[in-house]
Amino acid sequence: MKNNKKICSRCILDSTVPNIKFDEDGICNFCKLHDKLERKYPLGAEGQQKIKQFVEEIKSKGKNKKYDCVIGISGGTDSTYCLYLAKKWGLRPLAVHLDNGWNSETAVNNIKNATEKLGVDLKTIKVDKDEFRDLQIAFLKASVSDAEIPTDIGVYATLYKVAAEEGIPFIINGHSFRTEGTAPIDWTYMDGKYIENVYDKFGKGKLKNFTNLKIPNLLYYLFIKGIKEFRPLEYIEYNKVKAGKILEKELGWQYYGGHHYESIYTRFIASYVLPKKFNIDKRKVSLSALVRSKQLTRDEALKKLEEDPYPEDKIEEDKDYITKKLGLTKEEFDQMLSQKPKSFRDYITYYSYIRMLRLPIKIACKLKLLPEIFYEKYAT
Repeated sequence: MKNNKKICSRCILDSTVPNIKFDEDGICNFCKLHDKLERKYPLGAEGQQKIKQFVEEIKSKGKNKKYDCVIGISGGTDSTYCLYLAKKWGLRPLAVHLDNGWNSETAVNNIKNATEKLGVDLKTIKVDKDEFRDLQIAFLKASVSDAEIPTDIGVYATLYKVAAEEGIPFIINGHSFRTEGTAPIDWTYMDGKYIENVYDKFGKGKLKNFTNLKIPNLLYYLFIKGIKEFRPLEYIEYNKVKAGKILEKELGWQYYGGHHYESIYTRFIASYVLPKKFNIDKRKVSLSALVRSKQLTRDEALKKLEEDPYPEDKIEEDKDYITKKLGLTKEEFDQMLSQKPKSFRDYITYYSYIRMLRLPIKIACKLKLLPEIFYEKYAT
């Protein structure tokens, strides 16, 4: 059968991506978004000046406090490198880790080594394992591609909660659009109302212990507590491979085998469930980002995309581990995967409200209360 798939002439995103558009030169709208963010987050001397300003503000607002910033740490490259940079800049971070029960041994060791060698206090928050397991199953039953957002929302909510409780004015986030890209909203959507509605439909009663992040919570943290987010990797020429080598040398850090493979559940969802059920290969997003940032050529990225994302023997090993840990049979798990795919649009979310609140969201982004990408992805 003839393949009519169209591919961007600049990156490797193609017409399987929802809402992708191509201009007369064959360049996609995600490349245009990248260029827009490049202007908002400058590199070089201007970027260094931005970092200096943020660091001075963090130190000033955190004066006379035990900690002046919170950093979520997963054991992965980005978060560990942010912790390393924070100490290098003379900041006093509190490292926070949300333990959802799925960490690989490598990730656990990376967190331990980094915090101990850098002399950083670590606060580990453990989820209610029974409730969280039920929430993960609920998202599998919901048949959406957003199976990992309970962890993502849980991390964000926990960082804000800890910052508020400790009186810490800044959260440092390890995201970089130059290496991560921006996932299409129909591939990854997250909000606290969505979490709540999926659990109401498919979970056991109401969420009681999960730290969620709904709009009232976020408004409280942003405008009452005045907590800001700083993304330092957006202002430097960040290269994951080079950063990993620095972390290996300085902190005894170890690579964990793949993008977001620090979590066993995440690697299974991203590398098996999404491609198999939803025809979603998120490698296209991160590889395209690296092409735009000139860390890979387009041909190199296309070649990497041809590689098997998940060895066959690893699939069965992880599938066996995950089904047992979730308390499911393989038949039950396979039945969930065979259901017709759905979207966040099939559930109650904040999306319509976010669209209506475009102007205040834009203002919040300009005030650096929210990252610019929040407006670009959710409100435009």
